[in-house]
Amino acid sequence: MDWLVADGDGVVLRLHVQPGAKKTEVAGQHGDALKIRLAAPPVDGKANACLVAYLADLLGVAKSAVSVVSGESARAKRVRIAGIDAGLARNALS
Repeated sequence: MDWLVADGDGVVLRLHVQPGAKKTEVAGQHGDALKIRLAAPPVDGKANACLVAYLADLLGVAKSAVSVVSGESARAKRVRIAGIDAGLARNALS
């Protein structure tokens, strides 16, 4: 299964998130998910906020276009990004 799936006017990403890293970055594929390291700690939603801000900045969309669909308090997350083409998203994240 692929880590990126086209979904209407956007995409859904399957992510493996590692909070508390030295810096925020895409770390490559992790099984059937894309691994993202986050500099934010996994406390009070800071890691999710960091993830949303990072993806919005990296993909050139508004923060409001990025939403965590599942996995709010887990490392395995599904994130929907509205208003972006699947090919552009894959290029930016690869």
